[in-house]
Amino acid sequence: MAIRVLLVLLMSSSVAFAQSAGDSIPHSNKTLSVIWQQQSAEYRALCYQAFNMARWKLEKMKIRKRHKYAIITDIDETVLDNSYYEADNIRQGTEFAKDSWKRWTDKSKATPVPGALEFLQYAKSRGIYIYYISNRDTTEVNSTVANLRAYQFPDADREHMIFMARTSSKEERRLSVAKTHRVVMLLGDNLNDFTQLFEKKPNDERMAEADKVKGEWGAKFIVLPNATYGEWENAAYDYQRNLTPAQKNEKLIGKLKGSE
Repeated sequence: MAIRVLLVLLMSSSVAFAQSAGDSIPHSNKTLSVIWQQQSAEYRALCYQAFNMARWKLEKMKIRKRHKYAIITDIDETVLDNSYYEADNIRQGTEFAKDSWKRWTDKSKATPVPGALEFLQYAKSRGIYIYYISNRDTTEVNSTVANLRAYQFPDADREHMIFMARTSSKEERRLSVAKTHRVVMLLGDNLNDFTQLFEKKPNDERMAEADKVKGEWGAKFIVLPNATYGEWENAAYDYQRNLTPAQKNEKLIGKLKGSE
């Protein structure tokens, strides 16, 4: 009898401790998406699938020496995995902020997205230049170069880093590469990485634009999975800044499409 009572007490205290520990971490809408990126084999499979398609396209491409070819790629959640930063925010009950993001990138500890390194090294072996067009701030170039070089990414130098200086739109920066190179492929996790047609529009319009160029997906445009953040999230919040967590949740619930 005494042993049974002791077991009940131990179990009760364990449950109470678990509830207390869980309650100490504020709810985040990003928890499942970060777990999916870090823990699911499905995420890895989708990344490998994207880069397999990209390689298949390059293998069939004739590279002529008289031309300069380029691949334009985004960095975050396209070739480097920053889910650790998102996980820290969830644990600490915080959200993205420029200062905490800068502290993260200064560490140069992001890891390669599955398949990214092998594909870009293959592209470089074909004589294709790699340009990294990112909305990281220009003050983050050195730490980013160090991060990419640690894994031996090709063209990991200041010349091939084109970071945000004036505007978040990447269109002008893409066009600057196209002036001197034949751009054979673009890689990104956000449709803004491919064309300005997807910028600052509601998601129904973004989906309509995706339909218009459906022949490019898996061909010239290679999309990497990112369920944690992106233009789609901004559109889901109707591009309203500084919403409270409760207001964000209300927005998301309101966007759900049910059966009735």
